[in-house]
Amino acid sequence: MRAVTIIDKVLAVSDMPDPVPGTGEVLVKVHAAGLNGADMMQRKGHYPAPPGSPQEIPGLELAGEVAQLGPGATRFAVGDRVMGIVGGGGQAELCTVHERILMPVPERLSWTEAGGTPECFTTAQDAVFTQGQLLAGERLLVHGGAGGVGTAAIQLGHVAGARVTATIRNPDLREQVAQLGATVIEPEGFAEHGPFDLILELVGAVNLADNVNSIDFNGRISIIGTSAGAVGELNLGLLMHKRARIYGSTLRARPLEQKAMTGAARARQRRDHRADRRDVRARGRGRRLRPVRGRRQAGQDRAAARRGVARRRHAPRDSATRRAQ
Repeated sequence: MRAVTIIDKVLAVSDMPDPVPGTGEVLVKVHAAGLNGADMMQRKGHYPAPPGSPQEIPGLELAGEVAQLGPGATRFAVGDRVMGIVGGGGQAELCTVHERILMPVPERLSWTEAGGTPECFTTAQDAVFTQGQLLAGERLLVHGGAGGVGTAAIQLGHVAGARVTATIRNPDLREQVAQLGATVIEPEGFAEHGPFDLILELVGAVNLADNVNSIDFNGRISIIGTSAGAVGELNLGLLMHKRARIYGSTLRARPLEQKAMTGAARARQRRDHRADRRDVRARGRGRRLRPVRGRRQAGQDRAAARRGVARRRHAPRDSATRRAQ
């Protein structure tokens, strides 16, 4: 198979051995794969793939057809359209994925859209609902709202009935993000727009002090990104006074059982929202949740796509695709 590879921090498209699905795994013929900030960090040597995942092939999410079933795999059939998160290896023609992590691709999603959906929406759902316990009517602040996870969190929060605010530095991206259901503001002075019940931190420690200043009593601060710094000063007295909570999370390095649980939690969240007319898929409001893409690149043009992402801080993700053979 052909795959994007990282060798000594240099990108290339290389011939690699075809992977073989193990017990409970399926072999996916990849049609599209998202390009995320984590891929950029991996290329620089800062975010290696977890043990058991391809170390030299990037890619955290993919969409494609089931090409082969491993021993004991029964959830899907050959030819099914699937998508899912992976520890690595998504940016290749073939990838093995455990069946418990995969999801069916909705008919309304194109391959390009499906390839950029699993990582951002699973991460956002886990941070905002499973951990953040966001409720209808609460105020959600999303830092770095123009990125893949940020735009997913905005859409999910909006259709769940929350009042969403997003900080975006690039003025060219603000109107597009506002159309997703957020009040868009500049990062500077964001605390003046509080208080907030839940803050989703995708930028880093530079916002820590004002996050605590602007969080409401019994509020939550969810940290899942540190591109603008991982070390900051924290006013413990103010945090205690507000009875607020700060927690952090990553998704990529979680073991199989925990990754499968994130999918199960998302399914439960959908059922809960259907029951009270706040379905996260927005059926009741005629609104469809979709990944916001920066551009589409052919598989052999991954280097060009990465250069584009590197130039756009907190911009929508790119999606690389290949035509089915």
